[in-house]
Amino acid sequence: MNLLKGQKVDITKGTSLSTLRLQFGWTFTKPGMSIDAACFMLSNQSLCERDEDFIFYGNPLSQDGAVSHLPLHGADKEAIQIVLPKIPERTAKIAFSVTIHEGEKLGYTMKDAGSLYVRMLNGDNGQELFRFDYGSDLTKETAVVAGELYKHQGEWKFNAIGSGFHGGLAALCTSFSLEIEEDAEPEAAAAMEAVSPLAPIDLRKKIVQMALEKKQLTSVMARVGLVLDITGSMHALYKNGTVQEVVERILAVACKFDDNGALDVWVYDNDFSRLPPATENNFDRYVQKHVMNNKDIHKLGRNNEPPVMMDVIRKYTVEEDSPLPVFLVFINDGGVVKPIKKVIIDSAVQPIFWQFVGIGNSDFEVLKQLDTMEGRLVDNANFIHIKDIASISDEQLYHLLLNEFPVWLKEAANKRIIRK
Repeated sequence: MNLLKGQKVDITKGTSLSTLRLQFGWTFTKPGMSIDAACFMLSNQSLCERDEDFIFYGNPLSQDGAVSHLPLHGADKEAIQIVLPKIPERTAKIAFSVTIHEGEKLGYTMKDAGSLYVRMLNGDNGQELFRFDYGSDLTKETAVVAGELYKHQGEWKFNAIGSGFHGGLAALCTSFSLEIEEDAEPEAAAAMEAVSPLAPIDLRKKIVQMALEKKQLTSVMARVGLVLDITGSMHALYKNGTVQEVVERILAVACKFDDNGALDVWVYDNDFSRLPPATENNFDRYVQKHVMNNKDIHKLGRNNEPPVMMDVIRKYTVEEDSPLPVFLVFINDGGVVKPIKKVIIDSAVQPIFWQFVGIGNSDFEVLKQLDTMEGRLVDNANFIHIKDIASISDEQLYHLLLNEFPVWLKEAANKRIIRK
């Protein structure tokens, strides 16, 4: 459904919707221009009564966990995710904005931007609920209130606003009663001294923690590994930063599961390499430094999974034998060779759970058969297919990744593969 400016639509009436994602997109006509999305949690008087209720890249998670700001890497540039049951009673509205970074200072205005839109998605299943294209009537403005989520008679509705502001983020903050210092840069001042900005990895650790709580895994300790396909078809995803993002997202899981906070990493094509562990101290540009700029890494060949899988088993059962279970995430964007079946069957007696993630549009015929594969002491592998891993939220990703792991933990403990 495409909304018109000023149109209001029901969001929760007659549904069991619990999580929303508003995904924002735009284009530029001038180089060096930057736009940011944000939101304000407002009272009945349309006032942002606390500094920490302004959610943006510098304060990406509300204190109640209801609202989070997420970067995206695709046509949709940024997202605001809302967990409706967590919204506090004092919040009657949430206003969504986009602003040009230092627009007044650099001389950019909304006439230099194009294709402004916001899409609302069902955060539970990714279904698009509506799209609102706006901004064609804007000229010298440097900020826009794109829309507003508001409560009416106990249900949430959305108002498509699309109204421009002069004065950028500073003007928006003032309009919602947030005080900023006159001589401060708008984006820096908006952070507010009362807000403790979170780095992306810190935000992701919080989201992992919430996922662990839902799945009753908060007391579990595990070693975490990541195997990355680096065959020719993956080249674009390495170049555009998607693989770096995958490393950072899985590192957050390692930080919560493993007491040393290290993520073991392998890459493979028809050869494989074991990389230095990724940690919070070295994850920045990890893929560029340890893969793309490393001449010793074999890249862009054909796929051959068994050798790297055998090295994973060797590391965790011979070199570093431990009573801790292993949660191994295996990223692949095409068909795997059939001999992986034997590796998976043989390793069913080992404390390793293989979580395969298929990305892209391949058929994944072999991986789809994991759940029905016979001859194993326990079901030690799971497969999920995510066509565009860059567009899925951290919350959705962690839910999918951790969905089968608790079942395996229980079965492996009953079979004495791991300790109870």
